[in-house]
Amino acid sequence: MYFNKKYFLIFLSLLAVEILIALFVKDRIIRPFVGDFLVVILMYTFVKSWWNTRPVVAGIAVLLFSYFVETLQYFQVVDLLGLRDNKFWSTIIGITFDWRDILAYTLGILCVLLVEKLTKK
Repeated sequence: MYFNKKYFLIFLSLLAVEILIALFVKDRIIRPFVGDFLVVILMYTFVKSWWNTRPVVAGIAVLLFSYFVETLQYFQVVDLLGLRDNKFWSTIIGITFDWRDILAYTLGILCVLLVEKLTKK
């Protein structure tokens, strides 16, 4: 079994930051943009905690998953499934499509891949 303590500690730290943002930040920049930027890094570090895969493979997988979830928002899947009143699923899947989220996800993964490249040298 593979486990990377470094990535897992980063994951836990980012999870704490994301929870704090969700609970206490109600603005138009940090919560929507920085939160989305960080969430792909959070998912990336989770993947790298358990799977020993190349950074680009993990990054692309996380990015595609993020795009998929955003696509579900575009097609209003939460409403189609009658889950809008379910706080858990409305939060996990989301209810509002926004191209800026796609940008935030993309920039987050590009940032993590750049950091991975710079720290491998």
